[in-house]
Amino acid sequence: MGYCSHDHLSFFRLMQVVYEDNHIIIVNKSSGEIVQGDKTGDRPLSEIVKEYIKETCHKPGNVFLGVVHRLDRPVSGLVVFAKTSKALSRLNELFRVGDVHKTYWAIVKGLPPMEEATLTHWLVRNEKQNKSYAYDKETPKAKKAMLHYRLIGHTDRYSLLEVQLMTGRHHQIRCQLAKIGCPIKGDLKYGAQRSNPDASISLLARKITFVHPVSKQEIAVEAPVPADNLWQAIQP
Repeated sequence: MGYCSHDHLSFFRLMQVVYEDNHIIIVNKSSGEIVQGDKTGDRPLSEIVKEYIKETCHKPGNVFLGVVHRLDRPVSGLVVFAKTSKALSRLNELFRVGDVHKTYWAIVKGLPPMEEATLTHWLVRNEKQNKSYAYDKETPKAKKAMLHYRLIGHTDRYSLLEVQLMTGRHHQIRCQLAKIGCPIKGDLKYGAQRSNPDASISLLARKITFVHPVSKQEIAVEAPVPADNLWQAIQP
């Protein structure tokens, strides 16, 4: 969907572009990738995207790329980047006021208490553990967290939940689903009994919808369902 020439096929092996124009690029992140550089020193997705733009658009010098939001390392799915400073400031504002609508799919252990519900908890973040704790009542230093889920598929052992975030807290989906007894498959940090073979957790940033920051047209994109056997079997 980009306007640049896509003659460097090696970049498609590194990442999957699901939408691109002059102002924004949306990439399907693999689990295990980091969006931005961190203390691990591993090469972040943002640098790979910059290289892709430099190559396919034949740009000399430094390439501008704005990181608008992040996904946890073990999570896969859609990440939006800004290719211009104008798009970056406007996208930041859209995210800030909640005008970017994100839908997640999560494979969780067992069945949730209800087929559909809105969860409200108060989350306290522990920086040292890089973990959040959910409480049913307001607690000192806690931030209110809300999400809506509905059951859209299941097997004998697992359920597939579609999740809409109403707030954006640290590890919110992972923490809140664990709190109701439905930890995400592979998420050892939040109560899963075993890890996934590739160290991922079964959480996918599936859909994203927003009004384009420059053209004002509605953008709605969807990440493909992972090729993993359980994902394929459980999807609706």
